Amino acid sequence: MKIGVFVKQVPAKDAPLAIVEGGAWIRESDIGFETNEPDSYALEEALRLKEKHSGEVVAISMGPERAKQTIKEALAKGADRGIHVADNDFFKLDPLNSARSLAAAVKSQNFDLILTGLQSDDQGFGQTGVLLAELLGRPHATIIMAIEVDAGGGRMKLKRELEAGWFQWVELPLPAVLSIQSGINKPRYATLKGIMAAKKKEIATVQRVSLGIPDSPTQRVERIYVPQKTKKTEFITGQPKEIASKLIEKLRHEARVL
Repeated sequence: MKIGVFVKQVPAKDAPLAIVEGGAWIRESDIGFETNEPDSYALEEALRLKEKHSGEVVAISMGPERAKQTIKEALAKGADRGIHVADNDFFKLDPLNSARSLAAAVKSQNFDLILTGLQSDDQGFGQTGVLLAELLGRPHATIIMAIEVDAGGGRMKLKRELEAGWFQWVELPLPAVLSIQSGINKPRYATLKGIMAAKKKEIATVQRVSLGIPDSPTQRVERIYVPQKTKKTEFITGQPKEIASKLIEKLRHEARVL
């Protein structure tokens, strides 16, 4: 099997975030970065499928030069090669143009299976896998908890997580795109042998601008800001029936939870 895994580099969870003037994005110069945690589960699942069915795992990431570190970490864990879609301003792309860029970068790879994490830890749109599947013309399933591949028959049996503790088994043909649920497995650590081997593995660089994908967004982030913490307590007085009526009105029209 030839498996492509999309891994994104995101700000570290403990990074002190500061917002640039104008609120367009965060100041990246003073923080550390790490592999998006949901993507780690997708990578681990790809490596397990490779170990069971043989084949190749390719790690793909889009971003500036520092994004190569995320690819190198995937290579150290067992991925065979990497593709870096280089773009210093990738954070300005909306989900659709991000997916268009990634789809264009891997279209010629002819992957049997493409895996993504459920969402990113920074912007959390959760749309990449769905959009990739549509752009590549492949079937898609999301929130995947288990994968059983019949390589000879060219099909998969998948366990999906639904609401309220329910699960669903579905079948899909290969090739396909899957969004992996966090917690499906236990991601491995890179070994010293793997880290040394990663230095000899190929990372191909593709300039995003060369793919011919427009920058004009279909959706735009107006402003990023830190929510202000406020406290407001209101006492409702009167007879029990009157208090209950007022409380329901506030929950319905002010808190909007009913």
